[in-house]
Amino acid sequence: MPTSVSRAIIEYIELESRVGGYEAAAMSRERIKEAYASVAHLLGTKPRNIAFTENATVSYAQALSAIPFEPGDVILTTRNDYASNYILFLSLQQRFGIRIEIAPELSTGGVDADAMIRLIRSLHPRLVSVTQIPTNSGLVQEVASIGRVCREENVLYIIDACQSVGQRVVDVNEIPCDFLSVTSRKFLRGPRGSGFLYVSDRVLELGYAPLILDMRGADWIEEGQYRLVDDARRFENWEFAWALVLATGEAARYASEIGLAAIQERVQKLSGSLREALGQIEGVRVLDRGKELGGIVTLWVEGWDPADLVTRLRERKVNTSSQVRSSAVMDYDDKGVAGSLRFSPHYYNTEEELDRAVDEFKGVLEAEH
Repeated sequence: MPTSVSRAIIEYIELESRVGGYEAAAMSRERIKEAYASVAHLLGTKPRNIAFTENATVSYAQALSAIPFEPGDVILTTRNDYASNYILFLSLQQRFGIRIEIAPELSTGGVDADAMIRLIRSLHPRLVSVTQIPTNSGLVQEVASIGRVCREENVLYIIDACQSVGQRVVDVNEIPCDFLSVTSRKFLRGPRGSGFLYVSDRVLELGYAPLILDMRGADWIEEGQYRLVDDARRFENWEFAWALVLATGEAARYASEIGLAAIQERVQKLSGSLREALGQIEGVRVLDRGKELGGIVTLWVEGWDPADLVTRLRERKVNTSSQVRSSAVMDYDDKGVAGSLRFSPHYYNTEEELDRAVDEFKGVLEAEH
């Protein structure tokens, strides 16, 4: 997190410890409004279309719970959807009898947008879902053309932008969608335990609301009646860690000030050079495929458990992460691997830091010979 983001948390906690929870929230009312405005600005929308949540998966689940699925309804997705999202689909399948359809891939990797568009027109699914940048790959999937056809066909469209917001330009006017789920952490550099959901005006006007509502999202007006609030807050819960909301707003403001176009260019440059350098190491297989690649670099080293590589690299002050097959069953099965080691350079990294990371990685592999 940038210093200003961590400072936002600390200052609010200190205020809350002095005056109390309700009082601190009341005193911070204008700053909270600014947090909604900063996140809305980041996505090219209005504060009324932003709901704060605990994380991207909660955002995604809240959106799914608002859709009145019936037996036989189709969810159309890709082979690179996030594991938690796909588990939600399977749960809906077991409970409501919905169908899960998967769009074909391009030979170069990533969803075949044209094929998905044909499926939208022939299947008329209840929901189309695309993860813009999977957690398991540097792949950047096409989302804009799919969104335009969903609007034409009056089909609901959700984008998982957990890995993309903060590393590239994401404008909901350019990629028309009904929902967009985001985490505050990862490339946005916000706090863990916070996220947000974009909700389109179309969804709000249709009266969609999450299955589990509380008094944040609706007013109890009569013994047997409630009334929804008129904006995206209907997807929120009443109890908030306001310190994390303020910090998320600051992270959004900070990224916007630097400029997402400049961030995107820098991230693609760094990840591209890192991908090339790692791919030249004997025994290393870079897994990323797709017409466009982003800031996640994944690889497989035969004979190594990726989690062991993470531990060895951390001992050398190099931060990476690892995944297992269950993080992306279809993608890892297609690639014939049991998981991956993941490097995620960001705009603040230097070329010298990447060179040292590659050297330390080589050192780990050579130490075993």
